[in-house]
Order: sequence, then C-alpha cells, then structure tokens
Amino acid sequence: MLRNQVTLVGRLGSDATITTFENGSVVARFQFAVDSYQQQTEADTAFYRMFAWGNTANFLTNYCRKGNKLAVSGRLVNRTYVDKDGSTKRVTEVEVRQVVKF
Repeated sequence: MLRNQVTLVGRLGSDATITTFENGSVVARFQFAVDSYQQQTEADTAFYRMFAWGNTANFLTNYCRKGNKLAVSGRLVNRTYVDKDGSTKRVTEVEVRQVVKF
C-alpha cells in the first residue's frame, strides 16, 4: 500500500528539460497545468512542478510537448534549497513515475 501517491490529469505547461549527470542518469523537469472547475463555465488552473527519472524522463522529452494532455502518477516530494541570495526555500514537487499520453 502506497501512502504518498498523487494522480493528476492535465496538460504540459512547458516542454520538459532534461539534465544528464556524470553517472549517466537523467532527470526531466517540467510544469504541469491542471484545471479545476468552480462552476460549469469557470476554470481555475493550478500549475505544479514535476520531475521524472530514467525512461520516464526520456519519454517526456522525446514524445511530449507543451499543451499535450497527460495523466501522471507519482509521489509528492518536499525539499529545501538555498537560492543565490542565500535564502532557504521550500519546494513541493511531484516525482512522476508513470505517464499516459492522450
């Protein structure tokens, strides 16, 4: 049983950008847009930070473009980092493990 799982259906908000590390592993990072409807005619769009490793990263960069409709499944990841001004920032992202392209 997975305790931390998220599944979203939406559209790529940006093309995935891939980073290759010295050990050969790859990670793709991208924005994901999900519409939620408050009323029948009014859509409110939320944007999520996403990342994917390995074959999933390669699939996203080779076969998916901004605006493509996808279903993604993965887990929420919280991390902290220090920005260029020396401030500590907290970020919540989705680590994508499965992708379905419509």
